[in-house]
Amino acid sequence: MRILISNDDGYLAPGLQALVDACQGLGQIEVIAPEQNASGTSNSLTLNRPLNVYRAANGFRYLNGTPSDGVHLALTGLLGYRPDLVLSGINNGANMGDDTLYSGTVAAATEGYLFGIPSIAFSQVDKGWGDLDAAARVARAVVEQVMANRPTGGFLLNVNIPNRPDADRLPRVVTRLGRRHAAEGIIEQINPRGETIYWIGPAGDARDAGEGTDFFATANGQVSITPLQVDLTDTARLGDWRGRLQA
Repeated sequence: MRILISNDDGYLAPGLQALVDACQGLGQIEVIAPEQNASGTSNSLTLNRPLNVYRAANGFRYLNGTPSDGVHLALTGLLGYRPDLVLSGINNGANMGDDTLYSGTVAAATEGYLFGIPSIAFSQVDKGWGDLDAAARVARAVVEQVMANRPTGGFLLNVNIPNRPDADRLPRVVTRLGRRHAAEGIIEQINPRGETIYWIGPAGDARDAGEGTDFFATANGQVSITPLQVDLTDTARLGDWRGRLQA
């Protein structure tokens, strides 16, 4: 098996190294990750400048672009072959609910999925890399289980792992995405030059966190595995919109 691994925390992130180590023995591994932290970049591609790819001392390749850039370059010529699996993570913090729309971690896996390749994104629920070794064991177990019983064609899974030393012994449940309240307000400051600057406010609290959601699972000591898709069509209201708009 040939495995491409990326992330959004950068090629020096502990979570990336942990995921690579966890996958040793599963097949041929290639790493292409951002040079710097690229959290919140979503599925953006860099189209207004060329990209540089470098080889680090540890053998990883890194680039001055987004997570999606790295996977896209890899799959459109950089690797010279088509990998069997794309993995992303392990992220420093959760990617649940609405967060998945902004996540660079999920975006790297989504890029693989767009090319029809089985893809999995891994995140720890809390920041700080606590109990990362246990999360890495979960990641390996999920990869082994999925690839042993995988469906036909590509798929996209989003895995969120509680920061616990026994994470690899927790139940793994299939969930749906929850929802958050709207983000909190911007943070306004004055910089040393006297100019007004703005920071994006914190994410909103969980709004839909009931049983069956990723929020509920991780809050109740479970590993959340959410199958994702890219089709944004409002299927339930297609008929209504046809009636309103079609002549």
